[in-house]
Amino acid sequence: MKSGLQRRLLLLLLAPLALFALISIYFDYEAAGNAALQQDQQLRRLAPLLADSVLAPGRSADDIPVMLLAPPVEEFLKARAGFAGYRVSDADGRFLGGDAWISMVVPTTREPEFHSMEENGVTYRVVVQRVKTAAGELILQLADGSDARQQWVRSVVVKVLLPNLILVLAAALAVNWAVTRALRPLLALKEAVERRSPRDLSAIDPQSTPGEVRPLVASLNRLFALVNDQAEGQRRFVADAAHQLRTPLAGLQAQVEAWAQAALAPAAGRQLTLSADRIMALRSATRRTSQLANQLLALSRADASQMAGQPVHRVDLKDLCESVLALHLDAASAKGIDLGLEVRFAQVSGHEWLLRELLGNLVDNAVKYTAPGGTVTIRCGPLEAQGAAGEEQVFLEVEDDGPGIPAAERARVLERFYRVPGTGGEGNGLGLAIADEIARAHGAQLTLEAAVSRNGAACGLRVRLVMRSPV
Repeated sequence: MKSGLQRRLLLLLLAPLALFALISIYFDYEAAGNAALQQDQQLRRLAPLLADSVLAPGRSADDIPVMLLAPPVEEFLKARAGFAGYRVSDADGRFLGGDAWISMVVPTTREPEFHSMEENGVTYRVVVQRVKTAAGELILQLADGSDARQQWVRSVVVKVLLPNLILVLAAALAVNWAVTRALRPLLALKEAVERRSPRDLSAIDPQSTPGEVRPLVASLNRLFALVNDQAEGQRRFVADAAHQLRTPLAGLQAQVEAWAQAALAPAAGRQLTLSADRIMALRSATRRTSQLANQLLALSRADASQMAGQPVHRVDLKDLCESVLALHLDAASAKGIDLGLEVRFAQVSGHEWLLRELLGNLVDNAVKYTAPGGTVTIRCGPLEAQGAAGEEQVFLEVEDDGPGIPAAERARVLERFYRVPGTGGEGNGLGLAIADEIARAHGAQLTLEAAVSRNGAACGLRVRLVMRSPV
């Protein structure tokens, strides 16, 4: 992590510095080019003045003409003493006067021409022009060794590239030192997380981390809390499941062991006759064990934290109520219970198999605890009142006229394996817990209320689930 961040930071910081160095070199070169252009223009202006400095021809064709340097030309040569000069040649290029070290270039036209030459390690910019003077047609040359562009090319390594290279290297060292120190808290956080035990899901102190990393630490703490809650839920689920399964399985084992011993007794002749009461007790125990196993599986699958990322579909509550009623109609008829429907068209976004499990548990509880001859009603439909955000809502409920649940116990019956004291039957205390877990998986809340009879008295229980209708 350190090397990766360092590489990225060095690249992001040093790349602009290198770009700035190249831009600096470019502008330096442009400045030198402008200076060289100004130098060419100055030489162009001085060339006619050098021609005017020729006053008369020499005594012979090989003698230097009579000259009196114009003041601008004289000032130019004095200002660049040792780095400037002039040459006077005849029309054929023979040297007549001035500085002989200036190489001869014969111009092809009468326009000023420029060229560069090197003498004793100095690069000179030379203007040459063929002109008519008082001494006849001559070739005049004026040289300037202060060519800014040529000097720049020669000194670019020492004056431009080397300082910029030193600057980039120094910046790289400074950035590497700064990044290393700045990353120490982050590296300490990484090492602290790596040293943790897989069972250690305690929160990280955000005050011990840099401000830029605190949002990440907060997200990690939330993740630790979710994982811890899920692990704790799984541990609690396993413990509860083991505790609840122990009783029916122990009963089954005890009965089977007793029957096996009775069958192996010498008097039995390896044959065993069972009474109807014993067979019914065995059936009841196996049914309770099977129901408990199925409910534990449903409770595990309905975990809200695991269903949060699962895709949802449109579910028709009216069809769902009709199918669940058909499944429980025989059990209700066996007890003489009036199992009815009051449904209107309603749809929700959710998991159909989970909502079927929820409604099935509610109807099963209602039929199980309602006295013979009672009434159980399944309802669904849109709510008249809208939700807090103005969205449409639908409801799903099961109402019975059974013994009901005291108001003080309604919150506790949603806990796993809790049964109201004094409650009969062979329930496991999981039906409402499963329904509540499924409700939370759908972002809804299960409410328990006392049902109201036709004469206005409280009688039985009404379990309602309110959900948002899909758009």
